Amino acid sequence: MTDTPPNDLATEAPIDDTDAARDISEVPAVELINTVAVHLLSAAAVKVGLADDPQQQTDLDEARKLITALAGLVTAAATEIGDQHARPLRDGLRSVQLAFREASAIPDAPGAGPGEKYTGPVN
Repeated sequence: MTDTPPNDLATEAPIDDTDAARDISEVPAVELINTVAVHLLSAAAVKVGLADDPQQQTDLDEARKLITALAGLVTAAATEIGDQHARPLRDGLRSVQLAFREASAIPDAPGAGPGEKYTGPVN
């Protein structure tokens, strides 16, 4: 008998990629789009300084990328996911666009802010 503890990983079932693919295939597109949009929105909010530690977490260059990606997704998907799902995403998008504008030392021209090529100018 040895003093080494049994390997718990050896008793776990191996992860099967087909199980993961099957799981994702059962998720409706609306839920996937909303999930991705919420992740982008959350990350953008952190990067514009709307988090616990804005001094350490604010990164407007990263925020611009996230907001632009979110704007593209929300704009492209709005007709597919319906107004009841798109409206809160558009509201969140507008909030981070405005927060970006407030956090910027040098404001973008109207229509040139992050995501505004998809949403139009945000005031």
